[in-house]
Amino acid sequence: MGQSDDLIAAAPTAEKTITETNSSQPSDKVDHSGEDVEKQVTSAQPELKRKLKSRHLQMIAIGGTIGTGLFIGSGEAIAKSGPAGALIAYLFVGTIIYSVMQSLGEMATYIPISGAFTSYASRFVDPSLGFSMGWIYWFSWAMTFSLELTATGLIIQYWNPGLSIAIFIAVFWVVITLVNFLPVGFYGEAEFWFSSIKVITVIGFLIFAICIDAGAGQHGYLGFHTWGNPGAFAPYLLSDGPLAKFVGFWAVLIQAGFSYQGTELVGIAAGETENPRKNVPAAIRKTFYRILFFFVFTIFFIGLLVPYDNPSLLSSASDASASPFVIAAVLAGVKVLPGLINAVLLFVVLSAANSNVYSGSRILVGLAQDGSAPAFLKRTTKKGVPYAAVAFTAAFGLLALMNLSNSGATVFNWLINITAVAGFITWACINISHICFMRALRARNISRDTLPYKSMWQPFFAWYGLFFNALIIFTQGFTAFIPWDTSNFFVAYISLILFVVLYVGHKVIMRTKFVKSEEADIDTGCLIHDDTTWSIDIPTTIWGRFWAWLA
Repeated sequence: MGQSDDLIAAAPTAEKTITETNSSQPSDKVDHSGEDVEKQVTSAQPELKRKLKSRHLQMIAIGGTIGTGLFIGSGEAIAKSGPAGALIAYLFVGTIIYSVMQSLGEMATYIPISGAFTSYASRFVDPSLGFSMGWIYWFSWAMTFSLELTATGLIIQYWNPGLSIAIFIAVFWVVITLVNFLPVGFYGEAEFWFSSIKVITVIGFLIFAICIDAGAGQHGYLGFHTWGNPGAFAPYLLSDGPLAKFVGFWAVLIQAGFSYQGTELVGIAAGETENPRKNVPAAIRKTFYRILFFFVFTIFFIGLLVPYDNPSLLSSASDASASPFVIAAVLAGVKVLPGLINAVLLFVVLSAANSNVYSGSRILVGLAQDGSAPAFLKRTTKKGVPYAAVAFTAAFGLLALMNLSNSGATVFNWLINITAVAGFITWACINISHICFMRALRARNISRDTLPYKSMWQPFFAWYGLFFNALIIFTQGFTAFIPWDTSNFFVAYISLILFVVLYVGHKVIMRTKFVKSEEADIDTGCLIHDDTTWSIDIPTTIWGRFWAWLA
């Protein structure tokens, strides 16, 4: 599982020093005291600052994952597959994500650099893979940013339908962009509090659900009644029967994967995290378990409170009226939650939008570092902010204004569909990169036992994740075949087609070759051979210790 991630406990002193040394390798000692926590790896690396703390790293990943997919999309999962089918689907996809996080953790701890995904693919597999993967992943975050901005307007219209969404697209575009122009520590702090609201809301719902299921609602004790009537598994697309229920399960399997996307943001933030050898492994483990906890238990309790044949679960609305949290409260006779949940949804989309710009800009930095994007995108301020990459990514958020016209909305929806499978493609590429990374270590006679974080069940676990990610990528558009629909087919597979075009085009033009294991670059950005001292402030208040425990 890796190394221990002991919490920062109370101590008589106000700070704790961590020193890691490998005397067999040449190294330069760097003193990280006070505000100076940037590690100078090589002059070729972008001048980013290591200002993100462990609690920031945790919440960046949680904030990028727990969003409208959980607060609204989970209802659709119950409707398609039933409570048991949805629960099994989320658990199964969780094992796939765990394989991805294990693969990412081993690489991101050994080589913690910004925009890590693209660099790992380019260094260990093929520069063309890093190019195509990086650009489609960046595009998915840039377009998702515009989608989240649109959602803010729709959410606020819940209270005042007469207001134009253009007002809120513009206002929140300015706010989110400005936050990302500030030093990364400000971004991390903002994301920490945004995500905290989401975490507290989910925990509050779980407590509420336990009380209602135990008999606190207007219908008394519920137990597992929805698993019996209308049933534990729902048929989907086909007439009732085992095949129809399997189709429902597979449809939710795909949807669950979309909901989990964002867990990999830990790898993107590794290049700006203080003490990455300690904080990144801890974040890999804790973030996965917490996200799995939130998703699985939320799906479980929604399935207990709301029958899968409730028509409200398939609502096309984007505000609180479509949230299964609200539907569960209405069924229980509680009338005060819709407005509160809608307010939380506003924080949810703002947090997601914040993560979109951050992750998109850092992917651009990684692409520029590898020569797959213009070099000016590596430019940073004195505070380490990649302002060119932030501005370029944020500019795409203004595409949300296309929703103000009918024809523009059609184009916008097609652009959004291009992003649909980007997460699965990224996860598959992470697994491939890790397989090649392990081969490169063997070629150098470097034992994985010496790594700061040794992932479990390798290389079999990486192959497991690669197989199922690829399977989902190729089958996620199966609904276009039941019955055949040409338009839906291209909507479902346009992102895969674009990925292949980018890969083949880059390989033909640049004439790249697959990287040989013995020639793979596992040194640039590697921190394992450095003698480094980190100073970490220990929280002295009860509140500070609570958040240290949470992180």
